[in-house]
Amino acid sequence: MTATATPEAAPAGAAPASVRPYEAYVYAYPHKTAYRRLPDRPALRDLWAGQPKDALSLYLHIPFCEVRCGFCNLFTRIGAPDGLTTAYLDALERQARTVREALAADGTQPRFAAAAFGGGTPTFLTARELERLCDIAEQAAGADLRAVPLSVEASPPTATADRLAVLAERGTTRLSLGVQSFVDREARSAVRPQRRADVEAALGRIRDAGIPVLNIDLIYGIDGQTEDTWRHSLEAALAWSPEELYLYPLYVRPLTGLGRRGADAPDPAWDEQRLRLYRHGRDLLLAAGYRQVSMRMFRRPDAPASAADDHACQTDGMVGLGCGARSYTSTLHYSFDYAVDMGEIRRIIDDYVGRPARDFERAEIGRHVDGDEARRRHLLQSLLQADGLAVSEYRARFGTAPQGDFPAELASFAARGWLAGDTTGERLRLSPEGLAHSDAVGPALFSPAVRAAMAAYDRK
Repeated sequence: MTATATPEAAPAGAAPASVRPYEAYVYAYPHKTAYRRLPDRPALRDLWAGQPKDALSLYLHIPFCEVRCGFCNLFTRIGAPDGLTTAYLDALERQARTVREALAADGTQPRFAAAAFGGGTPTFLTARELERLCDIAEQAAGADLRAVPLSVEASPPTATADRLAVLAERGTTRLSLGVQSFVDREARSAVRPQRRADVEAALGRIRDAGIPVLNIDLIYGIDGQTEDTWRHSLEAALAWSPEELYLYPLYVRPLTGLGRRGADAPDPAWDEQRLRLYRHGRDLLLAAGYRQVSMRMFRRPDAPASAADDHACQTDGMVGLGCGARSYTSTLHYSFDYAVDMGEIRRIIDDYVGRPARDFERAEIGRHVDGDEARRRHLLQSLLQADGLAVSEYRARFGTAPQGDFPAELASFAARGWLAGDTTGERLRLSPEGLAHSDAVGPALFSPAVRAAMAAYDRK
Protein backbone atom coordinates (compact mmCIF):
# COMPACT_ATOMS: atom_id res chain seq x y z
CA MET A 1 0.00 0.00 0.00
CA THR A 2 1.41 3.39 -0.92
CA ALA A 3 0.55 6.89 0.11
CA THR A 4 -1.55 8.90 -2.32
CA ALA A 5 -2.59 12.46 -2.72
CA THR A 6 -6.00 13.39 -1.36
CA PRO A 7 -8.40 14.96 -3.86
CA GLU A 8 -9.37 18.45 -2.86
CA ALA A 9 -12.94 19.65 -2.83
CA ALA A 10 -13.82 21.41 -6.04
CA PRO A 11 -14.56 25.15 -5.86
CA ALA A 12 -18.22 26.09 -6.21
CA GLY A 13 -19.31 25.70 -9.81
CA ALA A 14 -16.14 23.88 -10.85
CA ALA A 15 -15.98 20.34 -12.13
CA PRO A 16 -14.16 18.06 -9.68
CA ALA A 17 -10.70 16.92 -10.72
CA SER A 18 -10.48 13.33 -11.84
CA VAL A 19 -9.03 10.77 -9.44
CA ARG A 20 -7.79 7.22 -9.81
CA PRO A 21 -10.48 4.72 -8.83
CA TYR A 22 -7.84 2.42 -7.36
CA GLU A 23 -5.74 4.60 -5.07
CA ALA A 24 -5.40 2.06 -2.25
CA TYR A 25 -7.28 -0.75 -0.55
CA VAL A 26 -8.18 0.61 2.90
CA TYR A 27 -8.84 -2.34 5.19
CA ALA A 28 -7.63 -0.55 8.33
CA TYR A 29 -6.86 3.03 9.32
CA PRO A 30 -4.21 4.16 10.00
CA HIS A 31 -2.22 1.69 7.89
CA LYS A 32 0.79 -0.04 9.40
CA THR A 33 3.14 2.04 7.24
CA ALA A 34 2.08 5.02 9.37
CA TYR A 35 3.18 3.24 12.56
CA ARG A 36 6.47 4.15 14.20
CA ARG A 37 8.53 2.90 17.14
CA LEU A 38 7.05 4.10 20.41
CA PRO A 39 9.87 5.69 22.42
CA ASP A 40 8.14 5.15 25.77
CA ARG A 41 7.17 1.50 25.03
CA PRO A 42 3.97 1.77 27.08
CA ALA A 43 2.96 -1.19 29.23
CA LEU A 44 -0.10 -3.05 27.95
CA ARG A 45 -1.64 -3.08 31.42
CA ASP A 46 -1.62 0.74 31.34
CA LEU A 47 -2.85 0.97 27.73
CA TRP A 48 -5.84 -1.27 28.45
CA ALA A 49 -6.69 0.07 31.91
CA GLY A 50 -10.21 1.47 31.87
CA GLN A 51 -10.77 0.53 28.21
CA PRO A 52 -14.10 -1.06 27.26
CA LYS A 53 -13.41 -4.80 27.15
CA ASP A 54 -16.88 -6.31 26.87
CA ALA A 55 -16.91 -6.78 23.07
CA LEU A 56 -13.33 -7.31 21.96
CA SER A 57 -12.22 -8.99 18.76
CA LEU A 58 -9.46 -11.59 18.93
CA TYR A 59 -7.12 -12.15 15.99
CA LEU A 60 -4.43 -14.84 15.83
CA HIS A 61 -1.90 -14.48 13.03
CA ILE A 62 -0.11 -17.43 11.40
CA PRO A 63 2.68 -16.13 9.11
CA PHE A 64 3.21 -19.19 6.90
CA CYS A 65 2.09 -20.11 3.37
CA GLU A 66 2.91 -23.00 1.03
CA VAL A 67 3.52 -20.45 -1.78
CA ARG A 68 3.46 -16.68 -2.03
CA CYS A 69 1.18 -15.32 -4.71
CA GLY A 70 2.55 -12.67 -7.03
CA PHE A 71 0.16 -9.98 -5.77
CA CYS A 72 0.60 -10.72 -2.05
CA ASN A 73 2.12 -8.15 0.30
CA LEU A 74 0.90 -9.81 3.47
CA PHE A 75 3.26 -10.59 6.32
CA THR A 76 4.03 -14.23 5.55
CA ARG A 77 6.92 -16.53 4.66
CA ILE A 78 7.04 -19.54 2.34
CA GLY A 79 7.26 -22.79 4.26
CA ALA A 80 8.72 -23.41 7.69
CA PRO A 81 11.92 -25.25 8.65
CA ASP A 82 11.55 -28.18 11.04
CA GLY A 83 10.49 -26.99 14.47
CA LEU A 84 9.54 -23.44 13.46
CA THR A 85 5.77 -23.87 13.65
CA THR A 86 6.10 -25.45 17.10
CA ALA A 87 8.37 -22.62 18.25
CA TYR A 88 5.92 -20.10 16.81
CA LEU A 89 2.97 -21.62 18.66
CA ASP A 90 5.06 -21.66 21.85
CA ALA A 91 5.67 -17.93 21.46
CA LEU A 92 2.01 -17.34 20.61
CA GLU A 93 0.99 -19.05 23.83
CA ARG A 94 3.47 -16.99 25.88
CA GLN A 95 2.13 -13.82 24.30
CA ALA A 96 -1.52 -14.83 24.81
CA ARG A 97 -1.05 -15.49 28.53
CA THR A 98 0.92 -12.27 29.00
CA VAL A 99 -1.66 -10.16 27.14
CA ARG A 100 -4.58 -11.75 28.98
CA GLU A 101 -2.96 -10.89 32.30
CA ALA A 102 -2.37 -7.30 31.14
CA LEU A 103 -5.98 -6.87 30.02
CA ALA A 104 -7.29 -8.06 33.38
CA ALA A 105 -4.84 -6.02 35.47
CA ASP A 106 -7.48 -3.36 36.23
CA GLY A 107 -9.86 -6.00 37.55
CA THR A 108 -11.99 -6.15 34.39
CA GLN A 109 -12.08 -9.52 32.68
CA PRO A 110 -12.07 -9.20 28.87
CA ARG A 111 -14.94 -10.65 26.82
CA PHE A 112 -14.43 -11.57 23.19
CA ALA A 113 -17.33 -11.05 20.78
CA ALA A 114 -15.56 -12.41 17.68
CA ALA A 115 -12.43 -14.34 16.77
CA ALA A 116 -10.42 -14.91 13.60
CA PHE A 117 -7.39 -16.88 12.48
CA GLY A 118 -5.58 -15.18 9.60
CA GLY A 119 -2.22 -14.97 7.97
CA GLY A 120 -0.52 -16.09 5.95
CA THR A 121 -2.51 -19.27 5.81
CA PRO A 122 -3.67 -20.63 9.19
CA THR A 123 -4.41 -24.01 7.59
CA PHE A 124 -0.71 -24.28 6.73
CA LEU A 125 -0.62 -25.77 10.24
CA THR A 126 -1.30 -29.48 10.60
CA ALA A 127 -4.56 -30.70 12.14
CA ARG A 128 -2.80 -31.29 15.44
CA GLU A 129 -1.27 -27.80 15.33
CA LEU A 130 -4.70 -26.31 14.59
CA GLU A 131 -5.98 -28.06 17.71
CA ARG A 132 -3.25 -26.35 19.67
CA LEU A 133 -4.01 -23.00 18.04
CA CYS A 134 -7.62 -23.31 19.21
CA ASP A 135 -6.41 -24.27 22.68
CA ILE A 136 -4.26 -21.13 22.78
CA ALA A 137 -7.23 -18.97 21.79
CA GLU A 138 -9.43 -20.56 24.44
CA GLN A 139 -7.18 -21.48 27.36
CA ALA A 140 -4.44 -18.86 27.07
CA ALA A 141 -6.31 -15.90 25.55
CA GLY A 142 -9.70 -16.63 27.12
CA ALA A 143 -12.05 -16.76 24.10
CA ASP A 144 -14.95 -19.20 23.95
CA LEU A 145 -14.65 -20.24 20.31
CA ARG A 146 -17.89 -22.20 20.27
CA ALA A 147 -19.86 -19.23 21.60
CA VAL A 148 -18.62 -16.49 19.24
CA PRO A 149 -18.23 -16.19 15.46
CA LEU A 150 -14.90 -17.69 14.38
CA SER A 151 -13.55 -16.93 10.91
CA VAL A 152 -10.59 -18.83 9.42
CA GLU A 153 -8.69 -18.25 6.19
CA ALA A 154 -7.57 -21.19 4.03
CA SER A 155 -6.07 -22.04 0.65
CA PRO A 156 -7.24 -24.91 -1.59
CA PRO A 157 -4.19 -27.19 -1.00
CA THR A 158 -4.39 -26.81 2.79
CA ALA A 159 -8.17 -27.24 3.07
CA THR A 160 -7.76 -30.93 3.85
CA ALA A 161 -10.44 -33.08 5.47
CA ASP A 162 -8.54 -33.56 8.74
CA ARG A 163 -7.86 -29.84 9.16
CA LEU A 164 -11.44 -28.91 8.31
CA ALA A 165 -12.75 -31.47 10.79
CA VAL A 166 -10.76 -29.80 13.56
CA LEU A 167 -11.99 -26.35 12.63
CA ALA A 168 -15.62 -27.46 12.40
CA GLU A 169 -15.47 -29.27 15.74
CA ARG A 170 -13.88 -26.26 17.46
CA GLY A 171 -16.64 -23.88 16.39
CA THR A 172 -15.58 -22.30 13.10
CA THR A 173 -18.54 -20.42 11.66
CA ARG A 174 -16.88 -19.02 8.54
CA LEU A 175 -14.20 -20.42 6.23
CA SER A 176 -12.71 -18.05 3.66
CA LEU A 177 -11.06 -19.75 0.69
CA GLY A 178 -8.65 -17.80 -1.50
CA VAL A 179 -9.47 -18.99 -5.02
CA GLN A 180 -8.83 -15.76 -6.99
CA SER A 181 -9.65 -17.38 -10.37
CA PHE A 182 -11.18 -20.61 -11.64
CA VAL A 183 -9.21 -20.15 -14.87
CA ASP A 184 -5.86 -21.94 -14.55
CA ARG A 185 -4.12 -19.60 -16.98
CA GLU A 186 -5.19 -16.54 -14.96
CA ALA A 187 -4.05 -18.15 -11.73
CA ARG A 188 -0.63 -18.70 -13.25
CA SER A 189 -0.57 -15.10 -14.48
CA ALA A 190 -1.14 -13.95 -10.89
CA VAL A 191 1.74 -16.24 -9.82
CA ARG A 192 -0.68 -18.54 -8.00
CA PRO A 193 -0.01 -22.09 -9.19
CA GLN A 194 -3.22 -24.08 -8.86
CA ARG A 195 -5.60 -26.23 -10.92
CA ARG A 196 -9.34 -25.75 -11.03
CA ALA A 197 -9.85 -29.43 -10.26
CA ASP A 198 -7.99 -29.01 -6.97
CA VAL A 199 -10.01 -25.90 -6.11
CA GLU A 200 -13.28 -27.72 -6.77
CA ALA A 201 -12.13 -30.65 -4.61
CA ALA A 202 -11.29 -28.26 -1.75
CA LEU A 203 -14.71 -26.62 -2.01
CA GLY A 204 -16.33 -30.04 -1.82
CA ARG A 205 -14.41 -30.86 1.36
CA ILE A 206 -15.44 -27.54 2.93
CA ARG A 207 -19.10 -28.20 2.20
CA ASP A 208 -18.75 -31.74 3.59
CA ALA A 209 -17.28 -30.32 6.81
CA GLY A 210 -20.50 -28.41 7.46
CA ILE A 211 -18.98 -25.02 8.29
CA PRO A 212 -21.97 -22.62 8.14
CA VAL A 213 -20.48 -19.82 6.03
CA LEU A 214 -18.27 -20.35 2.99
CA ASN A 215 -16.60 -17.29 1.54
CA ILE A 216 -14.84 -17.39 -1.84
CA ASP A 217 -12.28 -14.71 -2.76
CA LEU A 218 -11.97 -13.76 -6.43
CA ILE A 219 -9.68 -11.19 -8.12
CA TYR A 220 -10.37 -9.06 -11.18
CA GLY A 221 -7.85 -7.14 -13.27
CA ILE A 222 -5.51 -10.09 -13.87
CA ASP A 223 -3.41 -9.85 -17.03
CA GLY A 224 -5.33 -11.43 -19.89
CA GLN A 225 -8.64 -11.54 -18.03
CA THR A 226 -11.74 -10.66 -20.05
CA GLU A 227 -15.39 -10.19 -19.20
CA ASP A 228 -16.01 -13.72 -20.44
CA THR A 229 -13.32 -15.32 -18.27
CA TRP A 230 -14.36 -13.17 -15.31
CA ARG A 231 -17.95 -14.33 -15.75
CA HIS A 232 -16.68 -17.90 -15.98
CA SER A 233 -15.03 -17.58 -12.54
CA LEU A 234 -18.08 -15.90 -11.03
CA GLU A 235 -20.43 -18.58 -12.33
CA ALA A 236 -18.08 -21.33 -11.15
CA ALA A 237 -18.11 -19.79 -7.67
CA LEU A 238 -21.89 -19.37 -7.70
CA ALA A 239 -22.29 -23.06 -8.49
CA TRP A 240 -21.26 -23.69 -4.86
CA SER A 241 -23.87 -21.20 -3.53
CA PRO A 242 -21.33 -19.56 -1.22
CA GLU A 243 -22.79 -17.55 1.62
CA GLU A 244 -20.27 -14.79 0.87
CA LEU A 245 -18.20 -13.67 -2.09
CA TYR A 246 -15.39 -11.12 -2.02
CA LEU A 247 -14.39 -9.45 -5.29
CA TYR A 248 -10.93 -7.89 -5.04
CA PRO A 249 -9.28 -5.63 -7.62
CA LEU A 250 -5.76 -6.69 -8.43
CA TYR A 251 -3.08 -4.35 -7.07
CA VAL A 252 0.61 -4.44 -8.00
CA ARG A 253 2.51 -3.44 -4.89
CA PRO A 254 6.22 -2.81 -4.25
CA LEU A 255 8.37 -5.79 -3.16
CA THR A 256 5.82 -8.36 -4.34
CA GLY A 257 6.35 -10.87 -7.14
CA LEU A 258 4.29 -8.85 -9.61
CA GLY A 259 5.74 -5.61 -8.26
CA ARG A 260 9.22 -6.69 -9.29
CA ARG A 261 7.97 -6.94 -12.87
CA GLY A 262 6.88 -3.31 -12.93
CA ALA A 263 5.72 -0.52 -10.63
CA ASP A 264 2.06 0.24 -9.99
CA ALA A 265 2.24 3.43 -12.07
CA PRO A 266 -0.96 5.20 -13.13
CA ASP A 267 -2.56 3.22 -15.95
CA PRO A 268 -5.91 4.66 -17.06
CA ALA A 269 -6.61 1.72 -19.36
CA TRP A 270 -6.10 -0.79 -16.52
CA ASP A 271 -8.20 1.34 -14.19
CA GLU A 272 -11.01 1.32 -16.72
CA GLN A 273 -10.68 -2.43 -17.20
CA ARG A 274 -10.93 -3.06 -13.46
CA LEU A 275 -13.94 -0.76 -13.15
CA ARG A 276 -15.65 -2.51 -16.03
CA LEU A 277 -15.00 -5.95 -14.53
CA TYR A 278 -16.11 -4.78 -11.09
CA ARG A 279 -19.42 -3.52 -12.45
CA HIS A 280 -19.93 -6.71 -14.41
CA GLY A 281 -19.31 -8.82 -11.30
CA ARG A 282 -21.45 -6.61 -9.09
CA ASP A 283 -24.39 -6.73 -11.47
CA LEU A 284 -24.12 -10.48 -11.91
CA LEU A 285 -24.13 -11.10 -8.14
CA LEU A 286 -26.99 -8.68 -7.51
CA ALA A 287 -29.00 -10.44 -10.23
CA ALA A 288 -28.24 -13.74 -8.49
CA GLY A 289 -29.85 -12.39 -5.31
CA TYR A 290 -26.76 -11.44 -3.34
CA ARG A 291 -26.77 -8.30 -1.17
CA GLN A 292 -23.87 -5.88 -1.54
CA VAL A 293 -22.27 -5.19 1.85
CA SER A 294 -19.31 -3.15 0.59
CA MET A 295 -17.40 -2.62 -2.63
CA ARG A 296 -15.77 -6.03 -2.10
CA MET A 297 -18.25 -8.08 -0.09
CA PHE A 298 -21.46 -9.71 -1.33
CA ARG A 299 -23.64 -11.85 0.91
CA ARG A 300 -26.49 -14.27 0.38
CA PRO A 301 -29.55 -12.82 2.17
CA ASP A 302 -30.39 -16.21 3.72
CA ALA A 303 -26.87 -16.76 5.03
CA PRO A 304 -26.49 -17.33 8.78
CA ALA A 305 -24.95 -14.52 10.77
CA SER A 306 -21.16 -14.62 10.76
CA ALA A 307 -20.43 -11.65 13.03
CA ALA A 308 -21.53 -10.69 16.51
CA ASP A 309 -24.35 -8.16 16.54
CA ASP A 310 -22.67 -6.11 19.24
CA HIS A 311 -19.28 -5.87 17.56
CA ALA A 312 -18.48 -2.67 15.64
CA CYS A 313 -15.18 -2.27 13.81
CA GLN A 314 -15.31 1.50 14.29
CA THR A 315 -15.41 1.45 18.08
CA ASP A 316 -14.56 -1.90 19.65
CA GLY A 317 -11.07 -2.98 20.61
CA MET A 318 -8.92 -5.56 18.86
CA VAL A 319 -6.48 -7.93 20.54
CA GLY A 320 -3.99 -9.22 17.99
CA LEU A 321 -1.67 -12.12 18.79
CA GLY A 322 1.21 -13.19 16.57
CA CYS A 323 4.04 -11.28 14.96
CA GLY A 324 1.93 -9.93 12.07
CA ALA A 325 -1.14 -8.95 14.10
CA ARG A 326 -2.19 -5.49 15.18
CA SER A 327 -4.10 -4.44 18.29
CA TYR A 328 -6.42 -1.48 18.86
CA THR A 329 -7.26 0.45 21.97
CA SER A 330 -9.32 3.63 21.73
CA THR A 331 -6.16 5.74 21.78
CA LEU A 332 -3.35 3.59 20.35
CA HIS A 333 -2.99 1.10 17.52
CA TYR A 334 0.09 -1.10 17.92
CA SER A 335 1.84 -4.13 16.44
CA PHE A 336 5.24 -5.67 15.90
CA ASP A 337 7.50 -4.64 13.02
CA TYR A 338 6.09 -4.82 9.49
CA ALA A 339 7.78 -5.96 6.29
CA VAL A 340 7.04 -7.35 2.84
CA ASP A 341 10.52 -8.52 1.81
CA MET A 342 10.95 -12.23 2.59
CA GLY A 343 14.31 -11.81 4.30
CA GLU A 344 12.96 -9.12 6.61
CA ILE A 345 9.90 -11.22 7.40
CA ARG A 346 12.09 -14.17 8.38
CA ARG A 347 14.10 -11.90 10.67
CA ILE A 348 10.97 -10.60 12.40
CA ILE A 349 9.56 -14.12 12.85
CA ASP A 350 12.86 -15.37 14.28
CA ASP A 351 12.87 -12.46 16.73
CA TYR A 352 9.28 -13.20 17.75
CA VAL A 353 9.79 -16.90 18.47
CA GLY A 354 12.81 -16.15 20.65
CA ARG A 355 11.03 -13.71 22.96
CA PRO A 356 10.44 -14.50 26.62
CA ALA A 357 7.02 -13.71 28.11
CA ARG A 358 8.18 -10.39 29.60
CA ASP A 359 8.94 -9.06 26.11
CA PHE A 360 5.22 -9.19 25.30
CA GLU A 361 4.27 -6.84 28.13
CA ARG A 362 4.78 -3.60 26.18
CA ALA A 363 3.76 -2.02 22.90
CA GLU A 364 6.74 -1.31 20.66
CA ILE A 365 5.46 0.00 17.31
CA GLY A 366 2.23 1.87 16.74
CA ARG A 367 0.38 5.11 16.23
CA HIS A 368 -1.65 7.19 18.63
CA VAL A 369 -5.23 7.79 17.51
CA ASP A 370 -6.33 11.21 18.76
CA GLY A 371 -9.79 12.78 18.46
CA ASP A 372 -9.40 13.81 14.83
CA GLU A 373 -8.00 10.44 13.76
CA ALA A 374 -10.75 8.61 15.66
CA ARG A 375 -13.34 10.69 13.81
CA ARG A 376 -11.69 9.94 10.46
CA ARG A 377 -11.55 6.23 11.25
CA HIS A 378 -15.21 6.10 12.26
CA LEU A 379 -16.34 7.98 9.15
CA LEU A 380 -14.07 6.05 6.81
CA GLN A 381 -14.92 2.55 8.07
CA SER A 382 -18.65 3.33 8.17
CA LEU A 383 -18.84 5.08 4.81
CA LEU A 384 -17.11 2.21 3.01
CA GLN A 385 -19.98 -0.07 4.02
CA ALA A 386 -23.05 -0.09 1.80
CA ASP A 387 -25.28 0.78 4.79
CA GLY A 388 -23.21 3.92 5.40
CA LEU A 389 -22.83 6.00 8.53
CA ALA A 390 -25.59 6.81 11.02
CA VAL A 391 -25.01 10.45 11.92
CA SER A 392 -26.73 9.97 15.29
CA GLU A 393 -24.18 7.32 16.29
CA TYR A 394 -21.29 9.55 15.23
CA ARG A 395 -22.81 12.48 17.15
CA ALA A 396 -23.35 10.35 20.26
CA ARG A 397 -19.70 9.26 20.22
CA PHE A 398 -18.00 12.54 19.36
CA GLY A 399 -20.51 15.27 20.20
CA THR A 400 -20.22 16.70 16.69
CA ALA A 401 -21.59 15.89 13.24
CA PRO A 402 -19.46 14.55 10.38
CA GLN A 403 -20.84 17.28 8.10
CA GLY A 404 -19.21 19.87 10.35
CA ASP A 405 -15.99 17.91 10.88
CA PHE A 406 -15.35 17.02 7.23
CA PRO A 407 -17.21 19.54 5.06
CA ALA A 408 -14.63 19.70 2.26
CA GLU A 409 -14.30 15.94 1.88
CA LEU A 410 -18.05 15.34 1.88
CA ALA A 411 -18.60 18.19 -0.57
CA SER A 412 -16.00 16.64 -2.86
CA PHE A 413 -17.73 13.26 -2.73
CA ALA A 414 -21.12 14.85 -3.41
CA ALA A 415 -19.73 16.80 -6.39
CA ARG A 416 -18.50 13.56 -7.93
CA GLY A 417 -21.83 11.82 -7.42
CA TRP A 418 -20.33 9.45 -4.85
CA LEU A 419 -22.97 10.09 -2.19
CA ALA A 420 -26.55 8.84 -2.22
CA GLY A 421 -28.59 12.00 -1.66
CA ASP A 422 -27.04 15.10 -0.13
CA THR A 423 -24.69 15.54 2.83
CA THR A 424 -27.23 16.97 5.26
CA GLY A 425 -29.23 13.85 6.15
CA GLU A 426 -29.09 11.55 9.14
CA ARG A 427 -27.37 8.79 7.18
CA LEU A 428 -24.36 9.26 4.92
CA ARG A 429 -24.21 6.56 2.29
CA LEU A 430 -22.19 6.03 -0.86
CA SER A 431 -24.03 5.83 -4.16
CA PRO A 432 -23.40 2.81 -6.40
CA GLU A 433 -20.76 4.90 -8.18
CA GLY A 434 -19.30 5.90 -4.83
CA LEU A 435 -19.01 2.26 -3.78
CA ALA A 436 -17.27 1.56 -7.10
CA HIS A 437 -14.74 4.23 -6.12
CA SER A 438 -14.27 3.06 -2.52
CA ASP A 439 -10.51 2.81 -3.08
CA ALA A 440 -10.46 6.53 -3.81
CA VAL A 441 -12.95 7.50 -1.09
CA GLY A 442 -10.90 5.85 1.64
CA PRO A 443 -7.56 7.54 0.90
CA ALA A 444 -9.36 10.88 0.52
CA LEU A 445 -10.14 10.70 4.24
CA PHE A 446 -6.56 10.10 5.37
CA SER A 447 -5.23 12.90 7.54
CA PRO A 448 -2.22 14.90 6.29
CA ALA A 449 -0.14 13.49 9.15
CA VAL A 450 -0.95 9.89 8.24
CA ARG A 451 -0.28 10.51 4.54
CA ALA A 452 3.08 12.08 5.41
CA ALA A 453 4.02 9.15 7.66
CA MET A 454 3.07 6.63 4.97
CA ALA A 455 5.06 8.53 2.34
CA ALA A 456 8.12 8.60 4.64
CA TYR A 457 7.91 4.89 5.47
CA ASP A 458 11.09 3.00 4.59
CA ARG A 459 9.84 -0.10 2.81
CA LYS A 460 11.49 -3.36 3.78
